[in-house]
Amino acid sequence: MKRAKRPVVASVLASTMLFAAMAPVTAQAAESKLDRPGEMAMIGDAVFARPLLLVSTVVGAGLYVVTLPFSLLGGNPGEAGEVLVMNPGKNTCLLYTSDAADE
Repeated sequence: MKRAKRPVVASVLASTMLFAAMAPVTAQAAESKLDRPGEMAMIGDAVFARPLLLVSTVVGAGLYVVTLPFSLLGGNPGEAGEVLVMNPGKNTCLLYTSDAADE
C-alpha cells in the first residue's frame, strides 16, 4: 500500500514545484499595462493556472504546519509562512488589472 502512495506523492510534489516556479513568469507577463492578455490566456489561467496555484497554496500550508517546529527553532516562522503560504495565495488571487500589475 505504501508503494502505491509514493508515485502519487512524488507526482503531486513535482507538479507543485513546477507550477510554483511558473508563478513569477505569469507575474512578469502582467507587468505591462499595454500588454493585456487575450481571451485564450484568460481561459487557460482560469481553467489551469488558478486551480494549480490553489493546490500549491494548500500544499504549502501543509508543509508550513509540518515544518513549523523547525522554523520556530530557526527563528523564521514569518519568512516560512510568506514563502510557503502567502506568495502562492497572492498569486492565486491576483487578477489581470493594472492595479495588480503595479504591485
